[in-house]
Amino acid sequence: MIDLPLAAPPGDPLAQPTRARLFALLGELIRPASTVELADRLGLHPNGVRLHLERLEQAGLVTRARERRPRGRPRDAWAVASDARPAGEAPRAYGDLGRWLARALRSTRSGPAGVEETGREIGRELAPAGATEAGEALPAALAALGFQPDACCGADGTMTVTLRNCPYRDAVHESPEVVCALHRGITGGLLEVMEPDSRLVGFTPRDPDGAGCLIQIEGLR
Repeated sequence: MIDLPLAAPPGDPLAQPTRARLFALLGELIRPASTVELADRLGLHPNGVRLHLERLEQAGLVTRARERRPRGRPRDAWAVASDARPAGEAPRAYGDLGRWLARALRSTRSGPAGVEETGREIGRELAPAGATEAGEALPAALAALGFQPDACCGADGTMTVTLRNCPYRDAVHESPEVVCALHRGITGGLLEVMEPDSRLVGFTPRDPDGAGCLIQIEGLR
């Protein structure tokens, strides 16, 4: 989940407590959610929640799509925007990273292999339940985690996801093998649950300050 600013500047959308809670909740869910679901989770009225979400949308922090249902009218589905910049800054996510690395220290396997194994466990736990359009689940999850993904599909059906931000960049400078192994494992674990027929065929780290890491996936249904 993206770290929220400790004190958003006056006038920033996240300076309003309900908007900050909504943005954080979408980060925890790492999937699109309806206005009603978000309101229920926060114990608020959907009309008021919708107004706050529209303000976040205007600020470029969340996106809105129309979700078709078997019955009834389509409903809004809200998600963290792929280019969200909380308080005008590139996303960071050190709160989650610290907990995950501490968990990796307890692994029975040592080194990057053990960290990646822990990452896969975490990815499976993070993976949201519920159907999502093929090819949209992973980018939505990566956006909620702060990676600012840009996804495209080739003629052969292979999806390439370019990560335009590294929310762990300071930690990567200290130990790229460990942090990137954790991220690779999380990506694999997410795919196991969200896109079980797919395969992670490429994971290319780049300079964390310039970002541009590449993820390649085959077999999306």
